[in-house]
Amino acid sequence: MNEARAEVRDSDTRTRIIITADRLYRQIGFQKTTVADIARELGMSPANVYRFFRSKDEINEAVGQQLLGEVIAAAREIAGVDAPAADRLRTLFVTIERMNTERFTVEKKLHDLVALALTENWQIVFDYVDRMDGVIAGIIADGMARGEFRQGDPKQAARCLHTAMIRYSHPRLMVECADFEDPTVARMSEFAIAALR
Repeated sequence: MNEARAEVRDSDTRTRIIITADRLYRQIGFQKTTVADIARELGMSPANVYRFFRSKDEINEAVGQQLLGEVIAAAREIAGVDAPAADRLRTLFVTIERMNTERFTVEKKLHDLVALALTENWQIVFDYVDRMDGVIAGIIADGMARGEFRQGDPKQAARCLHTAMIRYSHPRLMVECADFEDPTVARMSEFAIAALR
């Protein structure tokens, strides 16, 4: 029983560290935030933070994982709605674009963390792409089963569709293409979905 409580307490502490790091990263940037800053905010010693994370890099990855996990959770929620597959795909891409715009263009300090994750090919990025491809493939497979889309390989179609929509989800491309109004995410979604019919 005590062991179970200790695991819950450790999990809670880990979560508090991630939430605090995320907040500080948004305020002062991940590069300027130190483990000592995180510890001070939590009223603990840096050594205690290192009990839960071996390095600041691990904290960075945990914050990145949390950010990407929130997008995946929203995507899964959309995928589970009982609606036509095309509508779910449209909603999915608009939602991803909105969430990433808020995080990576409005919250510019978070952009730096995700840009580093992409540049350094962190495993969390590959995991995110695989999970998002899986969500998209599930929607496409459902659309094929309902007769909304022509038959084919839903995994391959998902990879192609995700790639076609990358400008609206890749932090670096979102920033670099911010001045280009066209095509909008809605217009590009329509174009890409048409390829599935």
